[in-house]
Amino acid sequence: MRINIIYILFIFLLAVSCNSAFTPKPKGYFKIDFPQRGYQTFSEPGFPYSFEYPVYATVTKEIDSSGQQPYWLNIEFKDFAGRIYLSYKSINGYSVYKVKSGDVCRDSLAKNSFERLRDEAFSLTYKHTIKASGIVDSFFNPAKGYAGMYFYVEGNAATSKQFFITDSVKHFLRGALYFDATPNQDSLGVVSEFLDADVKHLINTLKWK
Repeated sequence: MRINIIYILFIFLLAVSCNSAFTPKPKGYFKIDFPQRGYQTFSEPGFPYSFEYPVYATVTKEIDSSGQQPYWLNIEFKDFAGRIYLSYKSINGYSVYKVKSGDVCRDSLAKNSFERLRDEAFSLTYKHTIKASGIVDSFFNPAKGYAGMYFYVEGNAATSKQFFITDSVKHFLRGALYFDATPNQDSLGVVSEFLDADVKHLINTLKWK
């Protein structure tokens, strides 16, 4: 009798399970509450440029061991574990570059021609093609004396946005947005798109001194 009851219950559960559709749940991510946009000005004496950056970010100076790049900055987004690296080089000035001699790379002081800086910006961006699913570059020219390229890096690359802006005569500024997290387009994409507007605001408010 007991065996019959168990058998009947088994048949009943099997019948119910056959009529129930299994729907896998999609992956979930933490909800992100974005702050209200607002901007402040960076215009430190002695710096060859100024720009506006978000009130929810902080500006810190990049430590340059060579002492050749005093105008490099980081814009920190601590709530998003993100950072915009800004590297400035004066055209026709001098910087330390890695020069390969045989199997050894040595530091060498070289002149910053516009062509060298432009090619370096493209090279540093396109080295991410190993992880990126695609890179789209877009030319911009917001005002006289200001022009450059904006790079959208798609996929699970370490960076999602890169750019350079220059007057092609004296100033050359390069920027790159990175996150201190494992690259994942699904989870970081919404943050990257939010900060995209801030990167473009920086570009549009940049002033040479």
